[in-house]
Amino acid sequence: MASVAARGDTALRRYVRNFNWTLAIPCVAISLLGIICVQSAGAHDPSAAGEYRRQIVYVLVGVPLMIALSLVDYRVWSRWAAALYVVDLILLAVILRGGHEAFGAQRWISLGPLGTFQPSEPAKLVVAIALANVLCRSSYERFKDLWKPLAIAAVPALLIVKQPDLGTTLVLLAILSVQLFFALPKFGDFVIYAMGVLVAAAAALGTNALLKPFQKARLLSFLNPSADPQGAGYNLDQSEIAVGNGDWFGRGLYRGTQTQLNFVPFHSRDFVFTVLAEELGFVGAILLLALYAAMLYGGIATLFASRDRFGYLLAAGLTAMLFFHVLVNVGMTIGVMPITGIPLPFMSYGGSALLTDFAAIGILLNIYGQRDRDVLGNA
Repeated sequence: MASVAARGDTALRRYVRNFNWTLAIPCVAISLLGIICVQSAGAHDPSAAGEYRRQIVYVLVGVPLMIALSLVDYRVWSRWAAALYVVDLILLAVILRGGHEAFGAQRWISLGPLGTFQPSEPAKLVVAIALANVLCRSSYERFKDLWKPLAIAAVPALLIVKQPDLGTTLVLLAILSVQLFFALPKFGDFVIYAMGVLVAAAAALGTNALLKPFQKARLLSFLNPSADPQGAGYNLDQSEIAVGNGDWFGRGLYRGTQTQLNFVPFHSRDFVFTVLAEELGFVGAILLLALYAAMLYGGIATLFASRDRFGYLLAAGLTAMLFFHVLVNVGMTIGVMPITGIPLPFMSYGGSALLTDFAAIGILLNIYGQRDRDVLGNA
């Protein structure tokens, strides 16, 4: 018994020693800051008064989920990639036929008293796993062999853009692009792919086949916000005012005029950064961005600590997912990125997104921990 206990203690010590604290601690800290901002966002809105309580529950579920997945050998996801992909496609297809509708979109499955579930959020995780699984099994010396990873990303992307959800579609594109960048042996092939993406984007803006008129208006208002200040440019104008109101140290929690008077729409969700920037100021915003920088540094460290090609590409995809969310969400609130409706990781209100983010961190923690395979006893 003593020897068994000693071995268990040794395994625990190795696990703690190899734990990527730089990755885990910032995301927990950001989620606690998110609870505060969600509470402030709903302080004077009776319909959103209970959001912060639900957000607390999501965090209390998410942190154990992160720890649990950090103990699961990441190579398991390679074996389950096809099954997870098919299940998520089925859920995305079901939504288009009879999903729960809110805010002008049909993205959710109703779970009754438990709220709603948004399959497009875990779809990011599933696509990253499926792409890493496919890309690690071939050298892709020939450009024409790319049809398979392109199809893997394209099918869920088309289902998601029809909800409509342009933001998540762009996240899938970011995951695909980064994983191809690290997977393709010829940089010229990646350049050809990138040029194809640009052509496809231009074609999408020139037709209504994929994008809804309001989505195109949002993208075009980024180029000329003053063209429609009461329409497509309204969100951006109010967001910039809120961020500017914060000055150095902010107006104080629950005292932001743009936040508390509901000038900024969806300020507990897509525009939660404006709550923090207005009420905690430039200093609070820099603190948040520093936490994100530490988290992303931990993701990059995981990328280079991975011991096989699957772990390497999966870490690249998951880190890209988190980075793209931060870049676009913060960028759109200050006017340097178009408004696309992407949540801010660990900050925005919503269980599906938050749990997906914690799951991604858990998988990254396992990849990092297995730079010493003895830590978790995985051969």
